Amino acid sequence: MAISKATETDIPTIQNLAKKSWNSAYANILEQEQIDYMLGLMYSESTLQTHFENPNYQYYLIEEDEVFLGFIGFEFHKEPDTTKLHRIYFLKEAQGKGLGKKALEFVKTETRKSGDKRLTLTVNKNNNAKSFYESQGFKVYDEAIFDIGNGYIMDDYLMEFIVAK
Repeated sequence: MAISKATETDIPTIQNLAKKSWNSAYANILEQEQIDYMLGLMYSESTLQTHFENPNYQYYLIEEDEVFLGFIGFEFHKEPDTTKLHRIYFLKEAQGKGLGKKALEFVKTETRKSGDKRLTLTVNKNNNAKSFYESQGFKVYDEAIFDIGNGYIMDDYLMEFIVAK
């Protein structure tokens, strides 16, 4: 497995991985119309471009045997002493290979290097990934409902991992 820093030229790759992974990950959780809406909102070229212009926002591509299997996106100092993991997605065929665990370890290490002491994420209340995050040391610290427009909401657990005490 290789983790490489993404650049603006990788936006189409990130969009393609997002579309494939979301349509698999959320098929039994969200209606297709909401998936399409959220992909358009969160992965438009202009949105991703804005992320790449923010020096605290990092994207990394994950590949194995020269095939891109997933990506991570996180933001240092989103809150005081806190890195926010915004995105960690893998293609369905990549699941069960330990790539998610390695990617999370990478993000934890980068969080420590940045000086942040806490790593947070949100996960849909109906997403089985919650148990994966718990197995990696994350704990639920709150719940939140986010209005994302167009009549859609995100009903999530807020999770955290303390990387340094």
